[in-house]
Amino acid sequence: MRLRRLCAVALIATGTLLAPPAASAATSCQDVTYPVRIGLTPLVTTQETVAGRLCVPTGAKTVQVLIPGGTYDRTYWDVGFEPSTHSFTQAQNKAGFATLALDRLGTGRSSKPLSALVTASTQASAVHQVITTLKPRFTKVVVAGHSIGSAMALIEAATYRDVDGVLVTGFTHKMNYITVVPVLANMVPAGLDLGYLTTAPNTRYNAFHKPGPLVPGSITFDETTKTVFAATEAVDTILLNTVIIPVSRTITVPVMLVVGNDTHFCSSGVPLMGSDCSSPAALKADEAPFFPATRRLDTYVLNGYGHSINYAPNAPDYHSAVSQWAKTI
Repeated sequence: MRLRRLCAVALIATGTLLAPPAASAATSCQDVTYPVRIGLTPLVTTQETVAGRLCVPTGAKTVQVLIPGGTYDRTYWDVGFEPSTHSFTQAQNKAGFATLALDRLGTGRSSKPLSALVTASTQASAVHQVITTLKPRFTKVVVAGHSIGSAMALIEAATYRDVDGVLVTGFTHKMNYITVVPVLANMVPAGLDLGYLTTAPNTRYNAFHKPGPLVPGSITFDETTKTVFAATEAVDTILLNTVIIPVSRTITVPVMLVVGNDTHFCSSGVPLMGSDCSSPAALKADEAPFFPATRRLDTYVLNGYGHSINYAPNAPDYHSAVSQWAKTI
């Protein structure tokens, strides 16, 4: 026993007996709600509630506010099928960032107003009100979106100028109407009121995942967690985030834009029917005119998958790219 103690002392003195590596920072998660006011005019508003899941690693100073796309809720950002691969929130939490995955108004646990009141601008206003409550706790805020949620993130950042960075995924300024219109045309009323729509059964692979591999467990999770979008959300998404009136022209903070091999937003050679997603450099060149004021525009192309890139087998590659970008803003 004495000999073992002497050996331990000697090893400590020479630095060869090392303490075990420190455990990764613990992450605390909780379901949260935020009161917001929305309306078609400032004089006529209603009190609503935005719900989400807030996950905060110990010591986190930056929070990423995550807006899901149409027919998705917060689960898009925390996919329950093979989450070690597909959960964006878990990847960002492990990198030290807090995440707030939101349910858009009309979806999940958020309140469900008349669909006519739910536009992309209304959603952006609600997100702004949420961000205002986060400011005292976090020193930096990144607003992030997927698909139509990216349009809302861009409107929020351009209108309220209250964030330190913008993450755009599954979206560019050149929508491919040849593929988007059939997806919208195949949607069906979802029961809240006739303005709320969702995808018809068993159409999500072709609509959102193709040309990625068809993984039954992944598509089943997507189908069973799908929700709605309001048709009115598409109106100002198109008006304010395409070549017509790009609100992104006034965004000054760093922007990162991520797409897959997305037939809805990437060109098949037809002018204006999608951006050039053939490489990150090509995508940056195509999108840069829409971000003339930003300090920095970064682009990333996740090859091998379609629109909903959190479901991609190689999603960790883009998750890592995002966390590296977020550390530099």
